[in-house]
Amino acid sequence: MRGRLPRPRQKEGAATGLPPVDRRKTGSKHDLICDGKGTPLHVIATVANVNDITQTLNLVDGIPPVAGRPGRPRRRPECVLGDKAYDSNAVRHELRRRRIMPVISRKGSPNIKGLRKLRYVVEQTFALLHQFKRLAVRWERRLEFHDASVSLACSLICWRRLRKTQP
Repeated sequence: MRGRLPRPRQKEGAATGLPPVDRRKTGSKHDLICDGKGTPLHVIATVANVNDITQTLNLVDGIPPVAGRPGRPRRRPECVLGDKAYDSNAVRHELRRRRIMPVISRKGSPNIKGLRKLRYVVEQTFALLHQFKRLAVRWERRLEFHDASVSLACSLICWRRLRKTQP
């Protein structure tokens, strides 16, 4: 029909696929890495049925240089926190090889004490990111437009945080 937008489930594009719950509709999800204060550093849009473990190293490698103290900007975090979805010996080994300490809960064992408070920071950043309706429900077919919307949303989140800290 002319003049009407197709429903989101009828749209397809790059980084959309079958979600694990409802196999009729295509979907995508966001994988996010942020600093300890909740500032988003890198966001990746992936197919909904891709495991989180597969994107861990892509997220760590995608962190841009962060300037702060005098000298060369940091490109690598000191440690990476993750829940049980990121539990993999291969990922742990690869992070240690890059001189990053993995703090990841093991499957089948109790959670690391205090990890819930730290995990809340990431969940809060997801909540800020998904306040933008275009990101909560993906309307764009083309991945480039969606990635541009994600970058704009992350920029606005960072700008709002900087505006709060200034007198």
